[in-house]
Amino acid sequence: MRIIFTAVLLIVNIAFQSTLFQLISIRGIAPNTAIIIIVSISLLRGRLEGLLTGFFAGLLQDIFFGGSLFFYAMLGMLTGYFCGGVNRNFYRENFILPLVVCAAATFLYNMSIYLSSLLMFGNISFFYCLLNKILPEIVYTSILSIVGYRLLFELNEIIEYKERYKRKLF
Repeated sequence: MRIIFTAVLLIVNIAFQSTLFQLISIRGIAPNTAIIIIVSISLLRGRLEGLLTGFFAGLLQDIFFGGSLFFYAMLGMLTGYFCGGVNRNFYRENFILPLVVCAAATFLYNMSIYLSSLLMFGNISFFYCLLNKILPEIVYTSILSIVGYRLLFELNEIIEYKERYKRKLF
């Protein structure tokens, strides 16, 4: 059930990210909903599921948007792994920590894209990218992460309840 839910979620996300979220972009900056999904699933389910979700979300981004294969998959995988490490140390009902973790993950995700672009293409203005691309995307993604985490939290509770009922665990 979780695998099917996550697969459908990632496919719907890639469709929305390429169509709907481009329409609501502000100054050419659209929220990175893949990071919201990766961080939320990592915080709710742990490192392994976060790593797998990050890999497949990144792989879909590589296939549809990327110029090279497995670049975004590796970034998503690392994001899911490191965000999943916080899983056991916080209450799931806390909605502040996902906002902070999502902001940090967005910053590191975009900085690694910037650094790889700098290494490949050379002279790219750091402050221009930081002020006009990275910081607005961090703010936009972080604000949207409050709603995204809340929705994924509720859906995860429903899935866990059905799994408990199906297996009669509690």
